[in-house]
Amino acid sequence: MSEARDTRLSVFKTYKLYVGGKFPRSESGRVYEVTDSKGAAWLANAPLASRKDARDAVVAARKAVAGWSGATAYNRGQVLYRVAEMLEGRREQFVRVVAEAEGLSKSKSAAVVDAAVDRWVWYAGWTDKIAQLVGGANQVAGPYFNLSTPEQTGVVAVLAPQESSFLGLVSVVAPVIATGNAAVVVASERAPLPALSLGEVLATSDVPGGVVNILSGRTAEIAAPLAAHQDVNGIDLTGASAELARELETAAADNLKRVRRPAAEDWTADPGTGRLTHWLETKTVWHPIGV
Repeated sequence: MSEARDTRLSVFKTYKLYVGGKFPRSESGRVYEVTDSKGAAWLANAPLASRKDARDAVVAARKAVAGWSGATAYNRGQVLYRVAEMLEGRREQFVRVVAEAEGLSKSKSAAVVDAAVDRWVWYAGWTDKIAQLVGGANQVAGPYFNLSTPEQTGVVAVLAPQESSFLGLVSVVAPVIATGNAAVVVASERAPLPALSLGEVLATSDVPGGVVNILSGRTAEIAAPLAAHQDVNGIDLTGASAELARELETAAADNLKRVRRPAAEDWTADPGTGRLTHWLETKTVWHPIGV
């Protein structure tokens, strides 16, 4: 009897996509094996998202945009801060997941996770301040008030960094949603587990379903329909190779998507406000003085 109690099989995990606030399996039913950074140890199965999954994620994001962008900037900041609280509460889990994904020691992984949580808090603090940075009253010749205010871009597809699977992920996703957009995120192909684990946090936070949608699988396979999709308003090509980025830029031009194709980035550096302002558009209003 004691021998039976000592023999225990491990519970192996198969992750799911995160779309519309739910956890569907890939439409195709496909999964792929995720291994550690050395390719030696099996970690989990991750879903191989299909074109249909990408289209479903765009539909979910589009439905979420109006409510999310219509919330007050202060409220969005509170919601993002709540995510940071939950990440802090699951710190040990993310330290383990990031260490396995990126081949880091526990101490270095802990530093990465702490930096990612701090960055999430940093972007949460910008939600109700960015309008003062990029908007304001403009001097014009004539009896008019001329006011510029920022508005969200809409649905933004984000190809997450391939190597920095958590700090880089947070650095590209947080500014998109902080400014009132909805995101369709393509996780790192080689190391998707930090992104899929983030989906589990978002599902139990105050972030409305559809504001962030997370897909895993072959980056090129998922990115192609997103770049060509007529209901995607912007695309961040950070996680694309140079060759793939050129192809996606061509596809994105069909409906004049806003494209961000940055050079290599140091994710540990001060992020600045470039990503925040990139996913905002300016609306200018003229109003007669005295009316």
